Amino acid sequence: MAADMRLPTIRKQVSLSSSLSALDGKDLVVPGDVITSDTGFMRGHGTYMDEEKLTASVAGEVERVNKLICVRPLKTRFNGEVGDVVVGRVTEVQQKRWKVETNSRLDSVLLLSSVNLPGGELRRRSAEDELTMRDYLQEGDLISAEVQSVFSDGALSLHTRSLKYGKLGQGVLVQLSPSLIKRQKTHFHNLPCGASIILGNNGFVWLYPTPGHQDEEAGGYYTSLEPVSLSDREVISRLRNCLLALGAHKVLLYDTSVLYCYESSLPHQIKDILKPEVMEEIVMMTRQKLVELEG
Repeated sequence: MAADMRLPTIRKQVSLSSSLSALDGKDLVVPGDVITSDTGFMRGHGTYMDEEKLTASVAGEVERVNKLICVRPLKTRFNGEVGDVVVGRVTEVQQKRWKVETNSRLDSVLLLSSVNLPGGELRRRSAEDELTMRDYLQEGDLISAEVQSVFSDGALSLHTRSLKYGKLGQGVLVQLSPSLIKRQKTHFHNLPCGASIILGNNGFVWLYPTPGHQDEEAGGYYTSLEPVSLSDREVISRLRNCLLALGAHKVLLYDTSVLYCYESSLPHQIKDILKPEVMEEIVMMTRQKLVELEG
């Protein structure tokens, strides 16, 4: 009798595991695709129930955590996590905070208490500091920062409490999809070609000449306004076009892929990199180098 009672449970587990194995074979889905017809799964983000079948509502990759199934969209705005490096633009100066555009659904917040003041002072922020906020950052300024926390509505709270973060000076901003940025231990790289790059997790990439020295007394708000040499400008322009080429062909962006693409583009003129046939050739060579490196 007890064995008979256990049979439906065993059958359900077998059907669940078989649908799980079928699910693992289908990673990419488009809206309307049936992910599974098993009722034992929980509905997550990017899915909906249609005639008791779990169906994808966005194009993306199926992710499963135990019985929870969700679809991570391939093209979306930035969903920040604590510790992410971001590059953003100040949009508004408010009371004790700056609003920053970081390619996410809501503007991020940089609190006055979350920045280093010039001189490296660690003290409570006074009314006098509030009045001089616009001296540090004003509308239109670009900054690099780190996600400190996520508010309940999904907005990000940023901080620039390290000298590697702060106001960005002379360089070029390239806006790409956040899904193309590979997560690494560090997103700040001094490339051998003579330029530096900040790969923001939010899809904003900053290219700038490699600095000779860092003025620690400025607390991350020192910006060099000296003219950039022609050779540095050419390197940065080539890197920008390489980033656009990699982005157009959906190649993951990290220091190695960017450097390989730069090396592959050297036989061509900078302006020619954006031609479709040249772009395809450069990206194909980059992919081959990456495969050889992994192999």
